[in-house]
Amino acid sequence: MEMRVETPLADAGRSGYLPKERLAVWLLFLVNGFIVGNWAPKIPEFAERLHLDKSELGLMILVFGVGSLVMMPVAGMQIARLGSARVSKISAVLLVPSILTLTFTQSVPMAGIALFLFGGFVGGMDVAMNANAVAVERKMRRAIMSSCHAFWSLGGLLGAGLGGYLIEHSGPTVHAIVATAIAAVMLAVAWPIVHMDRPAKSSVDETSRARLPLKPLPWLVGAMALFCMVPEGAVLDWSALYLRQDLGANAGVAGLGFAAFSLTMAIMRFAGDLVRDKLGAVMTLRICTVIAMIGMLAASLAPDPTMVILGFALCGIGISNMVPIVFSIAGNLPGMAPGVGLSIATTLGYSGILFAPSTIGFIAEHTGFSAVFAALPLLQAVVLAFSGLARYADAGEHHETVAQRV
Repeated sequence: MEMRVETPLADAGRSGYLPKERLAVWLLFLVNGFIVGNWAPKIPEFAERLHLDKSELGLMILVFGVGSLVMMPVAGMQIARLGSARVSKISAVLLVPSILTLTFTQSVPMAGIALFLFGGFVGGMDVAMNANAVAVERKMRRAIMSSCHAFWSLGGLLGAGLGGYLIEHSGPTVHAIVATAIAAVMLAVAWPIVHMDRPAKSSVDETSRARLPLKPLPWLVGAMALFCMVPEGAVLDWSALYLRQDLGANAGVAGLGFAAFSLTMAIMRFAGDLVRDKLGAVMTLRICTVIAMIGMLAASLAPDPTMVILGFALCGIGISNMVPIVFSIAGNLPGMAPGVGLSIATTLGYSGILFAPSTIGFIAEHTGFSAVFAALPLLQAVVLAFSGLARYADAGEHHETVAQRV
């Protein structure tokens, strides 16, 4: 029998609500979201400068997604060797100048390379900062993942708003310089206080923990991430068209579906850590999944746009904390370096947002969007069925104990 001794440091971590390490990881998420947010309003200027039509622009954006998916597993393996703090810092330093690079690129081939690297740095930093959030959760003995994702959403909102304003009033060059400077300042504040987690030791056992695993558990958690994020991508890409074409909403009302979804998601992500600390990850995941299923069904069966918008708002409440909890599960799987589990979850999860929308569009062409949205709760039911795995999300200290036995 093995006894665990609570140390004063653990108790201090449990009592501190806003230590510097938590502020640092919030800033990492804010920087990542801010850079991505600044890219969104830049896309029209980027396409015009390079004379891209819609299909060519679509291929360019796909290159961004491929870059992310390629780099995520690489980042996961490097996190196991170097620690999440070092990989977060390296990827952030490479990411911050990306808007400048995309602004001054003048040829299509170079723009493709720049977008691939941009996506790769975004994806690599995404895995690393999520792994760092897991490490801070363990140190604090409390949930922080939902608020981290809320800060990513906040960064995206700030970046998109600032980017759109500066491009319109000052031009793309000024926008790129200002956005890069702001991101660099935020990174500079975070830099000295990022939680320095320990990389895997250089033994045979620990090195094997840094490789992509063959056992099914991490891939099951990755599938859970995929099934959480496909419905999110469906609302992002198809909610407006569903309201417009199937229910006859005007353009202004059609955009409110995703707006309501995003608003409730952001609010609940800021509140999600408190809920999870109160109820535990398993119960929180189950409640959120059921709410998401009810919201999606309500949106799919609603007879008018108002009820559809309310359904998407309810769905946002549910989905808000599903992905953060699944990422916490992936980062706390026993006998596995956190970055490896997270790289699987992020790669599979974000592939759902990148590639599922085209499949959904093809199916909706033959069945209508209502049928598609009605079927999406089946994916969420899989997450509900395996929600017991969320016990790992609450068990940072248990993860360390188990890992020592493996």
